[in-house]
Amino acid sequence: MPPPALRGNDYGPLVRPGDDWEPALSVSIVIPAHGQQDKLDVTLASLAAQTYPARLLEVVVVDDGSDPPLRLPQIRPESTRIVPPLPGGWASAHATNSGVAQSDGDVVLRLDADMLAFPDHVASQLRWHHTADYLAVLGHKRFVDYQPGDLDPAVVFDTVRAGKAGELFDHESSQPQWIEQIIDATAGLRQADHRAFRVLVGASFSVHRSLFTAAGGMDADVLLGSDTIFGYRLHQAGAVFVPDDNSSAWHLGPRQIAERGALAKAYRRPRIANRVPELDLKRPRAARGWETPLADVVVDTADASAPDLDLSLNLESIVDTLLCGAAPDVRVTLLGDWPEPHPGRHPMLDDPHLDARLLLESFRGESRVRFAADFTPDPKVPYVIRMPAAVRPGPDAVASLVAYANQHRLGLVEVAAPEGAVRLERTAAAARAAHLGVGIDAVWGSARLAGPLGDALAGSGTGDARSGQRGLRGKARGLLRRMRDH
Repeated sequence: MPPPALRGNDYGPLVRPGDDWEPALSVSIVIPAHGQQDKLDVTLASLAAQTYPARLLEVVVVDDGSDPPLRLPQIRPESTRIVPPLPGGWASAHATNSGVAQSDGDVVLRLDADMLAFPDHVASQLRWHHTADYLAVLGHKRFVDYQPGDLDPAVVFDTVRAGKAGELFDHESSQPQWIEQIIDATAGLRQADHRAFRVLVGASFSVHRSLFTAAGGMDADVLLGSDTIFGYRLHQAGAVFVPDDNSSAWHLGPRQIAERGALAKAYRRPRIANRVPELDLKRPRAARGWETPLADVVVDTADASAPDLDLSLNLESIVDTLLCGAAPDVRVTLLGDWPEPHPGRHPMLDDPHLDARLLLESFRGESRVRFAADFTPDPKVPYVIRMPAAVRPGPDAVASLVAYANQHRLGLVEVAAPEGAVRLERTAAAARAAHLGVGIDAVWGSARLAGPLGDALAGSGTGDARSGQRGLRGKARGLLRRMRDH
């Protein structure tokens, strides 16, 4: 049966298999590792005691430059091997990508090399993956004090196999993950907004291999903080994030940034800000360009030759307003049949393409402006806003559209302004809808606002209370006003 179409991040409709299930999916557990052989031995011993069928489980340890090289301990899963990272990189993200490339399981479970997994750690996550192929399942862990030699791998294996992994450490003295506050506040992420991805941490998570590929893998250019960026990539590919409290583990030692937290955050902050538009609070305060813009604004100039429209001056004004607006981290694409920039000898002032050439020259040095005959959405950019050249967006137009979509959990917002239709599409919603072969309405919801200015919401269309249509009459008027009054 095809996977169900889940709305937003509400995975509640999924029914996990019961105790009598027959697992069918194979899983590749990818473990990036650098040194700390003692902890790896404990991790592999706990994996050898998993309840998931051994015939469906493989472990790939990626030795990321350990000196001395890592070795396989005696107690380990049947199918376990150590592989080197692929050429051209290092650190956790590159090692993870290397391990995925050198494995073939239906599901990829990424695990830290210092995790003592409870016996159902793998099986619990895989139950979810048997219900849908676009889930990002997050394992649960608590941090414990640990010193090399504290645990004998043989004892770990026997204890985990007996279902008593919880007795190896004192629960009361262990520390929870910071993400638990977010998970608890959002009913287990079922009520989370479009930033559910921020809880993905690298210690333990799993995705279908197809979803890993669709997301583009991990960003190997980011040496620290790549898990957050990968969570965003998964979100953009249409993922639903599922925290699994039954997939437990002890994290051997404190969290990575416990000792040098301020410096680690400073290191990660600009890297995440450049790649994840809606996570870093620095963006709204800084009017600058970023590697990944908040929105791609596509202005269709097909009707720009109308007699009452001066192509150059009016489009220049539109673009300037968008670039200098409340959301300056945008990229503007002007669609049209643009002339060659260097045509050779021609009548300069009588050039039939004079307005177009003036516009091209006006933005020749602006990296946020593109001129093109067509447009293909960038999967990294969270929103695509399309509008005709006749619309006069105000400085708050982009920010207002995005805020409206997020406030009401919408994947599609259409404003029928008198000058033409303005349409916002959420990339994550479009990706999930395309994967499932359904409309955006089925996975995020939509709102269709009609005008002239000040008119009520359109009575027709697909919107309803679930799509954020209830009580939006005043907000719709305000949105239209911001689109038109400048």
